[in-house]
Amino acid sequence: MSRTEITVQLGERSYPIHIGSGLLRESGLYAPHVRGQLAAVVTNETVAPLYAEQVEAALAGAGARGTLRIVLPDGEAFKDWQHLDRIFAALLAARAGRDTVLVAVGGGVVGDMAGFAAASYQRGIAHLQVPTTLLAQVDSSVGGKTAINHPLGKNMIGAFHQPAAVLADTASLATLPPREYAAGLAEVVKYGAIRDPAFLAWIEAHADGLLARDAAALAHAVARSCEIKAQVVAEDERESGARALLNFGHTFGHAIEAATGYGAWLHGEAVAAGMVMACELSQLMGYLKKTDVERVREVVKRTGLPVTGPALAPERLLELMALDKKAARGRTRFVVLETIGRAHLAADIDDAQVRRAVVAAAQ
Repeated sequence: MSRTEITVQLGERSYPIHIGSGLLRESGLYAPHVRGQLAAVVTNETVAPLYAEQVEAALAGAGARGTLRIVLPDGEAFKDWQHLDRIFAALLAARAGRDTVLVAVGGGVVGDMAGFAAASYQRGIAHLQVPTTLLAQVDSSVGGKTAINHPLGKNMIGAFHQPAAVLADTASLATLPPREYAAGLAEVVKYGAIRDPAFLAWIEAHADGLLARDAAALAHAVARSCEIKAQVVAEDERESGARALLNFGHTFGHAIEAATGYGAWLHGEAVAAGMVMACELSQLMGYLKKTDVERVREVVKRTGLPVTGPALAPERLLELMALDKKAARGRTRFVVLETIGRAHLAADIDDAQVRRAVVAAAQ
C-alpha cells in the first residue's frame, strides 16, 4: 500500500501529515517528537482496547521515557469541561512537565479534547494526532482547531494549537461501525463541493467503492481531502477568511447537533443535512443552479448520509445558529456556493430566506 506525506506549511510551525496503512505502529514516525519525553496517550473506551497498546509500544520503541494512558468515555456528549479536566488531573497526578507530549488516539472528540488540553496545560505543550476515524483523518486532526462543547453551542470554547504531526493510519478505518464511517464521508464531499469540482466528480464515480471501504479509493479520498485542508490552513490558519469556507454545512449542522443533544446526530450526519440546507439557501440567493442542488443532494445520499435534518422548527435552528462561531457583528454568516467548487461567506441574509431553505431541504 502506497504512503503519502503532506506538509501543512505554517513556517516554523509546519508539520507533516502521514497517510498510509499500519502507521500507528511505526516508531520511526513518533521518534522525532517523543524521544526522551513522557508521552501521554489520550484515547477513549472504544478505541483503547483496539489500539492503545500498539501505540504505546511504538512510543516506547521511539524512545519515549515513559507512557501515560488517559481513557475518556466515548461520545460527543462527553466533550465538555468535566471530561477535559480528567486529562488535566491525570497529567498533574503524574507530575507531567512541559516536555510532555500528548498523543491523541481516536476520533474528532478525542483529538479536539487532547489538542485543547495541550494548548492549555502549563500554557502549552506539544501534541500528536493519531486519528482513527474517517472524519478525523480527513478533517478534524488537521489544522489545529481544538475545542469543547457548551450546552448553548458546539466548539465554542477552545484554542488554535497545531499538532507536531498527524499519523492517519487508514487500516484503523476497518474497525469503524458503518454509521461512523459514513459520517466521515460528509467532510470528503464538502471538500469537492467548496474547492474541487473534479474531486466531487471523482466521489460521484467512486461512491460505491468508498462505501465498500475499497483501499485504493479510501487512500485517495483521505489524501486529497488532507491536501485541500492543508492548503486552506496554510492560507488562513486562524479562520479570518478562506478557512471559514471549510464550514460549509456546519452552521446548520452545529445547530442540529445542539438542538438534538450532542451525539444523537453524529457530526457528519448533521453536516450532511446542513450541506443540503446550505445548497438550498445558495439557490434562493440566486447563486447555485437547481441541478447543482440536486447533484449535491444525490451524492450525499449515495454516500449513505441523511439529506434531511430532524423534525425541528426553523425558528429553533435560527436561534442556535445565532450563536455560531462564524457570527460577526451580531449577524449569522453562512457558507454558500456560487457554483460547484466555489464558495463564499455571506452575511445579512434575511431570516425568512433561511427558513425557506430549511423547509426546502426537508421536501
